[in-house]
Amino acid sequence: MSNGDVRTVRAGRRTVEVHRPDKVLFPGADGAKEYTKGDLVDYYRSVAPFMVPQLRGRPLMLERHPDGLAGPRFMQKNTPEGYPEWISRVEVPKEGGTVRHTVCDDKATLTLHRWLSRAGSENHPDRMVFDLDPAGDDDFEAVREAARLLGELLDELKLPSALMTTGSRGLHVIVPLDGRHDFDEVRAFAKDAADTLVAGHPDLLTTAARKKDRGDRLYLDVQRNGYAQTAVAPFAVRAKPGAPVATPVAWSQLDDPDLDARRWTVVDAVEQARTRPWAGVLSKGRALGPARRRLNALMSY
Repeated sequence: MSNGDVRTVRAGRRTVEVHRPDKVLFPGADGAKEYTKGDLVDYYRSVAPFMVPQLRGRPLMLERHPDGLAGPRFMQKNTPEGYPEWISRVEVPKEGGTVRHTVCDDKATLTLHRWLSRAGSENHPDRMVFDLDPAGDDDFEAVREAARLLGELLDELKLPSALMTTGSRGLHVIVPLDGRHDFDEVRAFAKDAADTLVAGHPDLLTTAARKKDRGDRLYLDVQRNGYAQTAVAPFAVRAKPGAPVATPVAWSQLDDPDLDARRWTVVDAVEQARTRPWAGVLSKGRALGPARRRLNALMSY
């Protein structure tokens, strides 16, 4: 239902009011189509069956752009007073206190950035993420090559992995874990794995955190594997012209010449979701102990 300024939509068991549904959130630029708040709502309602399972039980953060894509942005962690009572929350420790994060348990509570751990086990991630960040926006071939190399290493370590476009510049490679290891252990493993790749391909890859130290090399970013750090959620819409979506892909799609970081948008990401590119990959997390022994053996050569 709609009266022009307010549209009422059903989201699972909830009824949500969407104010100013015709407001343009994603202006057209460089040939991209513009999309409204109503378009965004329709997309999230459609993708919810695929997205909610990737978010359920995880503390979340929201990237906000109060003045539009061209204005300043900030990350909202704390769930303020006044939110509907049916929105789940969890208090998680931080230095000097706690933060009350939103938790997504249903279609009506979709948001953008997720923790790599779940509420109740905040310091024990069940995901490890490698962020493949190219030196330039038009350097996706370097991303493709880095993903191949990382995928081969993870296969050698006998760790399953899943691939996702970020909707921005690069790709994420995600490894399911069993939650036995804390963030310090997981980040140390990810750093050693990244350093092993860099040692073999120093002209292509780097783990240098400072941009001035990277040159034209692709940055293997493992910093998201830390307590209270977040990664963009699967199927989240990015704050970019054209409304690109962070989209799961199958490893077999890596060689598709049409693949790039913004390949899917709110128009066609649901079609990709229906192919279930991650089927069976993330369902059973692995312990890092055996993989750590294999990695140590590689590092000792």
